[in-house]
Amino acid sequence: MNPATPTSEGFDLAQSIAQCSRSQLDNMHTAGEQIYNCYRLLQKHEQYGNVVREVLKDQGTFYEFEHYPSGDVQDTETFGQYFYHAHRGINDENGHFHTFLRAGGMPADVSPVEYSGEAEWPMGTEALSHLIAISMDKRGYPIGLFTTNRWVTGETWYDARDVLAMLDHFDMDLLYPSWPVNIWISAMMRLFRPQIEHLLIERDNAISKWQRSNPEVDVFEDRDLEVTSQLLISVDEQMQLVKQAQV
Repeated sequence: MNPATPTSEGFDLAQSIAQCSRSQLDNMHTAGEQIYNCYRLLQKHEQYGNVVREVLKDQGTFYEFEHYPSGDVQDTETFGQYFYHAHRGINDENGHFHTFLRAGGMPADVSPVEYSGEAEWPMGTEALSHLIAISMDKRGYPIGLFTTNRWVTGETWYDARDVLAMLDHFDMDLLYPSWPVNIWISAMMRLFRPQIEHLLIERDNAISKWQRSNPEVDVFEDRDLEVTSQLLISVDEQMQLVKQAQV
C-alpha cells in the first residue's frame, strides 16, 4: 500500500447503524446469522475450517497475485463474481476477496463515467464494476473493507451512486467452489452495507481530490493511488450494534 493511501475518517459506526430502518436492521441481522452459520458448518466439517481454506482447497501451491479459485467464481445467472488473492502483506492481513458485478446483473439505468484517457475499459456486455474488497486475517476471518482505483481491478468505472444501486444485485447463488463461502460473501455485503456505502462515497471523494492535486495525470491509471478508502470491521461488533438498534 502506498504511504499516500487515503483512509476513511469520520465514520461513526454506531450512529450509522442506529439510523438504519427496521427493515434494514432486520436484513443485516439475518445476514449476520447466515455468516455465523457458515462458520459453524465449516468448523463442524473441519476443525480449522474457514472461508479462505475453502476457497484455496484443491488449488495447489499458493502464489501471490494469482486468483483463487482459478478462473474466479462467476454466477452466470446473477452475474456476481469474486476471487481471493494476496500480495499486500500489511498488518494482520493474509489476503483479500475482490467482489464484482458484471453487466448482465446491473440495473438498466447505470452507465460508466465519461472517460477521455487512453486505457481500454471493458464495455458493453463485458463491463464489470468492482464493489468492495474484503480483507481477511491469518485465521481466515474478515478484518477490513476497502475500495481501489480502477487500474487495480481493470474494471469499468461507475459513479458511486451507480455502484450503490448494484449492491443489492450481488448474490452468489451457486455451489462452486463452496456453498458456505458463497452464502458468506453474499451475506457480508448485506451485514456491512453501511460501511460499504460510506467507502464507495469516500472512494469517489478520494479520486476527485487526487485529480485536483495531480491534474496532469490520468487519475484512474495513476499507480501512486491504489487503495481509495478503507475501514476495519468486526462481525461480532456489527451484530452487537445491530441487535442494540433493533430493541
